[in-house]
Amino acid sequence: MRITVFGATGNVGRRVVAEALARGHRVTAVLRDPAKPHGLPPAVTLAVGDARRPEDVTRLAAGQDLVVSATRPAPGNEPELAAATRGLLAGLAGSDVRLLVVGGAGSLTLPDGTPLADAPDFPAEILPIARACNEQLDLYRADTVVDWTYLSPAALLEPGERTGRFRLGRDELLVDGDGASTISMEDLAVALLDEAEQPAHRRARFTATY
Repeated sequence: MRITVFGATGNVGRRVVAEALARGHRVTAVLRDPAKPHGLPPAVTLAVGDARRPEDVTRLAAGQDLVVSATRPAPGNEPELAAATRGLLAGLAGSDVRLLVVGGAGSLTLPDGTPLADAPDFPAEILPIARACNEQLDLYRADTVVDWTYLSPAALLEPGERTGRFRLGRDELLVDGDGASTISMEDLAVALLDEAEQPAHRRARFTATY
């Protein structure tokens, strides 16, 4: 499979690239600033582009089987996420290239139907990016043209180990027996590539957790 990854130098993006390469896929990593050190594996094809620019998305998706978006703006730049979403949707409109998106957990619902980001104890410091991710998901759900899939991680997403063992869900926050909702970035990448290879959530959101 030929895969283009936007956000390839981020925490999740790097792990998506590594997982895709380990499975034998051909990966093109998109850089916004080619002058910055990237530390990506030599097997990756490097390209310059910006998900906010539809013409870049169209160009970098040409001849590919899949586009992955793992973009995550720096604090204070949260509106970039909606701009990147619009760019990806516009750039892929009219193509048959599938889009897999690494999104946020804030829109996953609690047992009473409340979105996680609206819970009283939701951390204030990450509320801006959570709201930006919620807007991101709304934009995808409003689209009926692009073949998109949105992956929400567990509530706690951190670097860790690749175990290949996790549970999948749809729109509800999944927790373990202790009430925790966690997954490693490595296993989130596994869940994403599993979906890439065996599509089960087309034009839908799903989630992965331990």
